[in-house]
Amino acid sequence: MKTHERAANLALAGLSLAPLVINVNPNLNVILTACLTVYVGCYRSVKSTPPAETMSKEHAMRFPLVGSAMLLSLFLLFKFLSKDLVNTVLTAYFFILGIAALCATLLPTVKRFLPEGWNDNAIVWRAPYFHSLSVEFTKSQVVASVPGFFFCVWYAMKKHWLANNVLGLAFCIQGIEMLSLGSFKTGGILLVWIHSKFVTN
Repeated sequence: MKTHERAANLALAGLSLAPLVINVNPNLNVILTACLTVYVGCYRSVKSTPPAETMSKEHAMRFPLVGSAMLLSLFLLFKFLSKDLVNTVLTAYFFILGIAALCATLLPTVKRFLPEGWNDNAIVWRAPYFHSLSVEFTKSQVVASVPGFFFCVWYAMKKHWLANNVLGLAFCIQGIEMLSLGSFKTGGILLVWIHSKFVTN
């Protein structure tokens, strides 16, 4: 991990924790946090070998349809099912995804303190009755998932704003890190869709 990436990570952590101790202008905090999150995600997305697949213009044009269908389905769930049931399902969903996102976000830092063999040797776990279902992970990922697990337990029990923000940051960093755009036009299409969602909501 380079010095400027470490500085950006520390600044992001500081901005997230600052409202706990001092009065911070919310607009300034949002702008700085968004910029640092994009920087950290973009920096982590740069790999030594180019990605095998990139997002095409056609994939980006599907985003509005998929996003609108998701929002409509959430609306219908809240309209026709119990609010408590929907909230419980969403909490369980974000609990599982949150552990994965926090594990992946913490992994580069955790790896530096663990033996080299823990990063390389993959463990394969197969489901007892569904042999086609398997999960591959390393010992480093197991260690990185421990703080993520306890953090998500805190989120599920308390729904504290800080837990919500940290999970949001982890999702954003991982989303940017994994997203590989094929062209500038593809990025523009995605930004137009994201902007339209903010305007309509």
